[in-house]
Amino acid sequence: MAKPLYAILLDGGYLTKRLQSRYRRPVTADDVMNECERLKGIPHVAGYDLLRIYYYDAAPATGAVPKPVSQEIMELNETARFRHSQSFFDQLVMKPNIALRMGRVDLSRDKWRLKPNVTDELIKGPRALTDADFDLDLNQKGVDMRIGMDMARLALRQMVRAVIVVTGDSDFVPAFKYVRREGVNVILEPMGTGGRRELREHADIVLEGPAKTKSQRKAAAKA
Repeated sequence: MAKPLYAILLDGGYLTKRLQSRYRRPVTADDVMNECERLKGIPHVAGYDLLRIYYYDAAPATGAVPKPVSQEIMELNETARFRHSQSFFDQLVMKPNIALRMGRVDLSRDKWRLKPNVTDELIKGPRALTDADFDLDLNQKGVDMRIGMDMARLALRQMVRAVIVVTGDSDFVPAFKYVRREGVNVILEPMGTGGRRELREHADIVLEGPAKTKSQRKAAAKA
């Protein structure tokens, strides 16, 4: 008799942020796959077979924008951030059982936002601003919608009987409620953050993430 299937759904922006906090370096495709191997080994899916791993993120922004102070033109597709993102996605899509679901990144109308630490510095003592004091103000579009739609599709077509969802976004509560009504077990992995109460309430199982070493706990406390 065939085993029931399960799927892993990864909120890419959330996952990479948690992994970067853990490792203190840019996240690689191998880091993501190592997390998936850990999730595949949890006892809650021991009697299941994996259908697929879905990774949701937004393609890096392209185009040209003037820097906020110098007004020098910056080509977004020539930045280190763009190159790393493109390389990361190119490697990840080639991994086994991975399906990428890509949204897009839009620049806000103002295009730039002051870094939080710079605001604190300016409160202590005014100074002239530089381009380095600003970050691009980027907004993901279409990522949350794709996760919710895939969860509903997997449940409605009875493709899986369980989903492991790596996220901390309470916007997914309606999707959690829907798939549970369809008889799908929802396993939430908030990556050691505890997760928002609304998410926890509408998950069948909440994982607590891997045990942290002493150095990792210290690094997290400083983050």
